[in-house]
Formats: sequence, C-alpha cells, structure tokens
Amino acid sequence: MTKTKIYAILLFMVLGLQYSYSQNYKFKTSGFSVLEKKENGKWGKWSDLDLVNILVTLDTNKNRIVIYSQVIQLFEIIDYQATEENDTDIVYSFTCKDNNGDNCTLSIITRKKQDNRKQLYINYDDRIVVYNIFNM
Repeated sequence: MTKTKIYAILLFMVLGLQYSYSQNYKFKTSGFSVLEKKENGKWGKWSDLDLVNILVTLDTNKNRIVIYSQVIQLFEIIDYQATEENDTDIVYSFTCKDNNGDNCTLSIITRKKQDNRKQLYINYDDRIVVYNIFNM
C-alpha cells in the first residue's frame, strides 16, 4: 500500500511539473509588412507597413502559434530552436508547419536597442511576413 501511495504522489508531481512549464503567451499586432522573392530569385522590397490590430497566441502546451487574422493562421511547432542573443537582438525561433502543411520558421525578435520592440517573423522559402507585436 505504501508503494502505491508513493507512485501516486510521484505521478501527481510529474504531471504538475509538466503543466508548470507549459505557458500561453498573448500578443497584439500593430502592423505588418511582406517581402517576396522575385522570379529571378532575388528578394524584392518590403511592402508598406499596414496597420493591423490582431491577436497572436503562443501556446507551448499545445505546441502552436495562432494568428487571429481574417483567415486564421495556425502554425504547429515542430521544433523549439535554441535562443540566440547578441548586442542588438534576442531571437526565439520555432520550426513550424502552417495550415497548408508548408514548412516555415517563426521567430520572435526583441530589438534591445529599440526600447525592446518585438517583431514576429514568418519565414518561408519565397516570402517573409513580419508583424510588429507587443505583449498583452
């Protein structure tokens, strides 16, 4: 009977630790811009910044990032990449699959020398979308 109690306590502790490490982050966007590759394989110019007010969530429990635009963009996190930090930026990157099954990399970048301004980059082979974001 004592072993059963010990196993039960250990099980609850392990489950409790798992939930304590899972977090849900919420952001709001203030603008977005798009960069596309031209037919010659070179990058074009960034589009004009469009002002938008969209909710973005990062749910580490469900391993997904959701952008609640007119068409909801769901990104399944396949891999959490190592955090990169230098004098100007802190970069949190995620290898993802989008709604269509396309591979992409999402990065949340904090610009240290710009009052810790945050940006969300969605990188595909042929285009990059950037959202200016802030914590809710």
